[in-house]
Amino acid sequence: MADWPVVPPPADGDSDERLFFDDHEWDTIEAATARVIPTDHDPGAREAGAVRFIDRYLSGIDAVYAAADGSGFLRLSGKLADAWRARIADLRETYRQGVRDLDAIARERFGADFVSLGDPEQDAVLEQVSGRPRPAPVGLTGEDGNLTIQVYAFDDGLSFFDALVAHTRQGFYGDPVYGGNRDRVGWRVIGFPGPESLKDTIDGTYSVREYYVQDYDWGRLIPHLRGVGRT
Repeated sequence: MADWPVVPPPADGDSDERLFFDDHEWDTIEAATARVIPTDHDPGAREAGAVRFIDRYLSGIDAVYAAADGSGFLRLSGKLADAWRARIADLRETYRQGVRDLDAIARERFGADFVSLGDPEQDAVLEQVSGRPRPAPVGLTGEDGNLTIQVYAFDDGLSFFDALVAHTRQGFYGDPVYGGNRDRVGWRVIGFPGPESLKDTIDGTYSVREYYVQDYDWGRLIPHLRGVGRT
């Protein structure tokens, strides 16, 4: 990728310009993301601009791979660009149908579009769309001590609700260069300092060395250092 041309971002970093959604779709998806990561004593998906991340993600091939120095995005071409357009086309229809489904259920049950409902009613609609009850609030760790924040590595073939959850998390926790995590609020919520820009990660300005676990017994992680599996 080092030789790929770099093109400017498709929209100003602080702009809420719509690149894919129309106004109603934008408002509906923003409301839905705000129920996935609600605003409480901490900022939620609305403050992080998760809908902006999703809008840019679905906009085409101009905001896929950020350049390492943060100056823009790498230009896709050829078969890679064709493949990306095809998968994004599927996700676009998933989202557009998802908005139609949210509104249809909301009108049938509550007599108004999804975006016009209160939080409990929106949760009820999302429960019906997902086929699952509203989960308990998510913390950094569950009762078993495992991390409970999961971000999908792939979104091919996801249902609307699962795609919405995955992309809301990405828009909340991802690097701000992709349009979400406005003012790094997602990072601040979990105590992650993060770089000021991608450039800081390649020129040595930003480092996570101070967060490394020091004096760790690597034998606990590497079996052959404990004599396991050795002959």
